[in-house]
Amino acid sequence: MDDQTSEAESPHATIERLEERIEVLAAKLEGCRKLAVAARSAVALGAVILAALMLRVIPFDPLAMSASIVAVLGGIVLSGSNRSTANEARAEMAAAEAERAELIGRIQLRVVEGRETVH
Repeated sequence: MDDQTSEAESPHATIERLEERIEVLAAKLEGCRKLAVAARSAVALGAVILAALMLRVIPFDPLAMSASIVAVLGGIVLSGSNRSTANEARAEMAAAEAERAELIGRIQLRVVEGRETVH
């Protein structure tokens, strides 16, 4: 965010924009969580098939051997890439939440008294 944008934009609009950004980042983190599960599953399935081939539990098949190796290596690569993406999203989310909290703290909020609460 540059100085011109922050001066022209009201704190309420900035808070609203930050809350939208936080929601987008939360959705991104949820997607990363699902992708992490898929990556772990690929590694586990590939390892099980590879072990079964090596122990001759299932008959040797070059295609199955190649697929299991690809699943293990692909899952490892996907897991690492996904982890760095999730860490970046968490850092951005923490920064946006801190900025939002600071802006909320700067707003002159007043307590409305004398009204009965209706539930």
